[in-house]
Order: sequence, then structure tokens, then C-alpha cells
Amino acid sequence: MLLARASSDLEDLATELRASGHRVISEALDLADPESIAPGLDRLCDQGGSPDVVVNNAGMAYTGPLLDMALDQWQTLIQLNLTAVFQVCRSVVPRMRANGGGLIINVSSHAAHNAFPDWGAYCVSKAALASFSRCLATEERTHAIRVSTLTLGAVNTPLWDSETVDSSFDRRAMLDRERAADALLYLAQQPATQVVEDLTLMPAAGAL
Repeated sequence: MLLARASSDLEDLATELRASGHRVISEALDLADPESIAPGLDRLCDQGGSPDVVVNNAGMAYTGPLLDMALDQWQTLIQLNLTAVFQVCRSVVPRMRANGGGLIINVSSHAAHNAFPDWGAYCVSKAALASFSRCLATEERTHAIRVSTLTLGAVNTPLWDSETVDSSFDRRAMLDRERAADALLYLAQQPATQVVEDLTLMPAAGAL
């Protein structure tokens, strides 16, 4: 099952996966819109069933002095980086419980454990996500639902091209998306009898 904001990206990936013999169900959904999340996930799961693994990987960043940030930008960032994860879990976890368990992987950042000038809102959102993951893991353990966090350093993605980010980081020194995907696959392939609670992957150059 695939979920993303852009239907064109979904269709390209779905076509590629179907050509490899996979059954693919997809749903275009903007996680920045809180009212659309539960209905969209219901449509997706009604077609595809309860997921065994859920990867929460949507997010955005904003650079600038923390207290100069407009309230609507703060609310959008918190919605996408934190509240949407809560909403996704609230929709899918009951299905996972009924199906005997599963794994939730939340993609976070080393900003969860550090404070960087002009990245305050992003740091706050990722620190809250790390706490949410720990709390969810504790509460859902008796339902055989495991929670992993993939903590990443800077990854070379289109996030760095977004209008809300102003950065001069050397993107050649960043992690590439394929290595981050490999880490997600590693977490997803852990047997049901164990869980990697937090896997941290950083560029060799360190924090950029």
C-alpha cells in the first residue's frame, strides 16, 4: 500500500511495482490536511487490508529564528511532522491489533536530540516525535505492535529545495536516499520476536 501527496509520483511507483508482479493499492493524501487523513486511510486499508509495516516518512522543515516563525507555518510544520503521525497511527493501529500485531517505523532526525540555530521548530517537532514513538511502543507492546525510529542525519532529498528551507549545506556530503531506504528495509525485516528501537544513520562528515 502506498500513500503520498502527489498522485503522479504514486502512479509512477505503482506502475513500476506492478510490472514486478506486486499488487499495489495507492491513495493520494495530503497529510498537512488533518481532516483528510482518517477517511483516506480507511479507503486505503479497506482495499489493502491491515498493514504489517507502516512507515511514517512525511515531513517538512523551516529555517529562521524560532520566534520569527509565523503561527500558521508553525502549525503546518507540527501537523506534518508530528500530528499526522499520531493520526496515521490512530487509524491503523486498531487494524494491526485485530490482525495480531505489526511494526510502525517513524522516520526522525538527529535534530530530535540537538538544538540547531534557525532550526528550532524542526528540532521541537522531531523531539516530540521521538517521545511519541517511545510512548506508543510502551502502550502497544501487549498488542504485539513494535515501534522503531529511524534517526537520520542530513539526507539529500528535495526538502532542501523547498521554499521554507534556506541552507548552504554541502549536499554531496549528505546521505543518499538509497542508503536511508536500505535502513528502512533493515528495520522492516526484523523478526517479530525483536525490535530495533532506534537506528541512527549519519553522514561520515557528521552533522552538516
